[in-house]
Amino acid sequence: METINAYTNVSIALFDSFISCWDEKWDTLIVRPETLINQYYDEQWLPLLQTPPFPEYTSGHSVISRAAAVTLTDLFGDNFSFTDTSEVAYGLGQRKYNSFIHASEEAAISRFYGGIHYMMAIDEGVTQGQAVGDYVVQKIQTKVRSSISDNFNKE
Repeated sequence: METINAYTNVSIALFDSFISCWDEKWDTLIVRPETLINQYYDEQWLPLLQTPPFPEYTSGHSVISRAAAVTLTDLFGDNFSFTDTSEVAYGLGQRKYNSFIHASEEAAISRFYGGIHYMMAIDEGVTQGQAVGDYVVQKIQTKVRSSISDNFNKE
C-alpha cells in the first residue's frame, strides 16, 4: 500500500509539474544559451548536453525534480539518505544524497553546467517545482485515514 501511495503521489506531482513547466516554456519563449553564444560570442561553441529543440525557460529538470522531492519528503521524511547507482552500468560513479531535496538540487544545477539553461531557468524552475509539490502535498490525499481504516476493519 505504501508503494502504491508513493507512486501515485509522485506521478501526480510529475504530471502537474510537466504541465506547469511546458505551459511556461511556450508562454515565455526564451532561446537557449547555445543560440546566443553562437550568434554573439563563438560560432563553434557547443554545450556539454545536447540542446533540446524547445524553449529554455523554465528548466524542466528543475521543476519536476523539486516537485517529486517535495512529495517524497512529505511521504518519507527530510533525512532520507540514498545512493543512486543508475549510471554505474554506463561508467559513471554512484551518487550519494542526504535527502530528496539534495538530489533535486543536483538535478537542477546539472542543466546549467551542461550548458542548456540559464541560471534564471534553474532558480525559477525550482520555485515552480516547489509550488507544484506543495500543492500536491496539501491537496491530494491518497492515504486512507487511520480512523476510516479502523472503522472499516471493525465492520
